[in-house]
Amino acid sequence: MARLLVACVVLMACAAAPRGQTPAPNTGTDWPQWRGPSRSAISPETGLLRSWPAAGPPSAWSTSNLGAGFGSISVSRDRIYVQGMRNSQSVVSALNRADGKLVWVRPIGRASDNDRGPGPRGTPTVDGDRLYVLTESGDLASLRVQDGAIGWQRNILQDFGGRNIDWLISESPLVDGNNVIVSPGGRGAGMVALDKATGKTVWVSKELNDRAGYASPIVADVQGVRTIMTLTSEAGIGVRASDGKLMWHHPAVSNSTANIASPVFFDNKVFYSSNYGTGGALLSLRSQNGEVRAQEVYFTRDMQNHHGGMVVVNGYLYGFHNAILTCLEFATGKVMWRNRSVGKGSLAYADGSLYILSENNVVGMADASPAGYRETGRFRISDQGWPSWAHPVVSGGRLYIRDQGILTAYNIRAK
Repeated sequence: MARLLVACVVLMACAAAPRGQTPAPNTGTDWPQWRGPSRSAISPETGLLRSWPAAGPPSAWSTSNLGAGFGSISVSRDRIYVQGMRNSQSVVSALNRADGKLVWVRPIGRASDNDRGPGPRGTPTVDGDRLYVLTESGDLASLRVQDGAIGWQRNILQDFGGRNIDWLISESPLVDGNNVIVSPGGRGAGMVALDKATGKTVWVSKELNDRAGYASPIVADVQGVRTIMTLTSEAGIGVRASDGKLMWHHPAVSNSTANIASPVFFDNKVFYSSNYGTGGALLSLRSQNGEVRAQEVYFTRDMQNHHGGMVVVNGYLYGFHNAILTCLEFATGKVMWRNRSVGKGSLAYADGSLYILSENNVVGMADASPAGYRETGRFRISDQGWPSWAHPVVSGGRLYIRDQGILTAYNIRAK
């Protein structure tokens, strides 16, 4: 009876979605996908608080109707999009940005669960009037942002001969031009591009046989060659965006347990890192005859990033080395400082500060400076029973913290 009631609530929310309503104009402070506008975890915003009171910044609103899951949020125009698990279904919800109230919710496919927790791990990707969502079970869908209506849908594991990874698909789809990029991990289909309007296959990276890792890809123009980069189960790789050609495969940065962190790109170089005793490598990239060649500049054991990602600010790399927040000189790998901070977690950057969320429910803010660690605020959030793995988001003068079914928006704009 309880399951039937939840199912009815989901269907009623879908049916009640507003139709024909035009979203508000883009605010210029959106966070429309995994790790922000450029997938770098960097917000361009300024005018934010330089420090917090002991209890943390004031809350604008909080909602608890998201469903179980570990994914972060996307913020675009007047909406927030987030994935969760409801009634054994993997769903995506749209919330009102102003007050967090539910606008619509759409089931995408069956939910999955394991010993690391239930529900989706990915973050929706907003592209114009469409939303692209990949579930923990491999269901990829294109939805209309205004009402959640599904335009097309495919299961990437079934269609490309992949099988789910141990702790479930965690990738957030990448939109590049007319294509949606995902990593099924099938033999001869480690990465694929689909037409974002129709879902039809555009190319398959036939030379890439790696199973998927837990990372999400990034894309950059490397001396005239559009290049997609990610961390698979076996290597840091680079694929030509035009046709899926594998251009490099660097296994030294991978481990045999879980490769999670998205790579970071800066100054025609890419940095990959993984934990479990491995480390990180900086690769110098150079285009030649329409391809990109990668050469290792250095390998370091001083940045073993687990799940929380890294940011590059003014030539310095910030991220957690195991449980220690660390600053490295990007070009050389030189350690500038280490600090235990709020404990191992994830981070984002805005207006001179690192915004940090530990997996043990502590939110912190610290200066992004190679001169040393200086903390400017911290507060604790309530424990939801699982590690707080969703990455923080800074958008429109607010800090968003998602932990399982709860999302809270904090006002961080200076008065």
